[in-house]
Amino acid sequence: MFLSYAADDAAWATTLAEQLKGHGLSPFLVEWSVEPGQVTLLRSEAELAASRHGIAVISPASLRDARAMDEYAALATASAARGLRFIPVLLGHVPVPPFAAHRVWRDFSDASGPECPEFAGKVAELAAVIAGRPAPEGGTPSPDNLAAAHPSPPRPVTAPEEPAFVVCHAPADAVYGRSLAGQLRAAGLPVWSTGDLRPGDAQFWTIRQQLRHALAVVVVMSPQSQESEDITRMILEGQVHGRTFLPVLLDGAVNYHLAATWHLDARDGQLLDETELDLLRRMHADLRQGRPVRLPEARRVPSAPVVRLPAPAALERLRDHLADDEYEHADLLTTRLVLEAAGRLTEGWLSERHAAAVGLDLLSGVDALWTAHSSGRQGLRRQLALVPSGGRRGPRFAEVGAALGWRETAEAPVPRLYRDFVRRAGPGRRAGFFPTLRDPEHENHPDWYDRWSSTVLALHARLREWEARS
Repeated sequence: MFLSYAADDAAWATTLAEQLKGHGLSPFLVEWSVEPGQVTLLRSEAELAASRHGIAVISPASLRDARAMDEYAALATASAARGLRFIPVLLGHVPVPPFAAHRVWRDFSDASGPECPEFAGKVAELAAVIAGRPAPEGGTPSPDNLAAAHPSPPRPVTAPEEPAFVVCHAPADAVYGRSLAGQLRAAGLPVWSTGDLRPGDAQFWTIRQQLRHALAVVVVMSPQSQESEDITRMILEGQVHGRTFLPVLLDGAVNYHLAATWHLDARDGQLLDETELDLLRRMHADLRQGRPVRLPEARRVPSAPVVRLPAPAALERLRDHLADDEYEHADLLTTRLVLEAAGRLTEGWLSERHAAAVGLDLLSGVDALWTAHSSGRQGLRRQLALVPSGGRRGPRFAEVGAALGWRETAEAPVPRLYRDFVRRAGPGRRAGFFPTLRDPEHENHPDWYDRWSSTVLALHARLREWEARS
């Protein structure tokens, strides 16, 4: 294990190394390992190349230390190139540098020595991760940096060893979320949650890996969950890849992005009962066998109110997704905005009568954001300009799809799954591809195509009305 630190932090690093050595590890520390006459740089490079783990002590001193920053860069490179586990350790309430922000780090700022009650537990957790042992019993998953930056991971997202039920919850709901994950494990189901992240994990790569291959996504819904950007991104990531969702309503209203999804009601604060656990076991069996998931039809309509997202806040979220080049997330949010404006979030589709309730101010705001981000290549008005005029009632939907690049020709089929559909939007994407107005929540319905075509044609009719007024 390679331990990197600034010269001013040598005493603290020595204490950490001694504690880790007491757990049976072999840390490389310059003060311990470089003999008189050796070239420190060459020995450090050799040790780093031979190490499978690396700890970078990030402190105010290290950010001013050129050698420490070079070592941090080398650790980050080794992590990407050969899978070295790179664990940033914070000391002295220092801001996390961008290169470390996308990894699970641990903060020792308030546990800076053996005299602090939390110090031994944090060291034991690091030692367990490095040694490949289970985390110490009774430990609490650290929330240190689950609200860090959201960079797109550069490496391909590969399948985990075992697909799982992925439990998503806001930090404020951590007690219930951890208890729920434990209950599902005790029921014999494979489970993964952010509480399973360990120091050195590339957190958003790992979360995406789990979500893209999840058996189902269990979302604990609450006001805090609704306001969490992390939870929103997890929901959208799962929807883009066609995952099955099982929301659990803990408090408040149904999540904005899950308005049409069947959910379990836990507003009494209780965990799942045996009937609900049996439902998840049947879901597990269906998913493993590739069969359609069977959910009770009688409770498919939410039994609680749905969160209403004010247009200004929703447009700000749309701006953020586009700024991060998250086209699919922005696309799904656009569909939600239109459906909510028409009072059709739960139903998930529009007719021309419903589309008449969609405000032109909202359409103008949505169009302006898509147009600005794509330099005029995409957006609602751009789509309208590309679509043939058709007869008195406008073009056929097949002609719309061909004009916008949603299908090769008017006779060609459209990819059935949303993730396959948007995969066509690569670097050479055609103008007008986004927004699509597709809703992955309804892809399991046999009439999904009819609902989608009705929604697109209805909104285009509303847009022609807008153009006529302009």
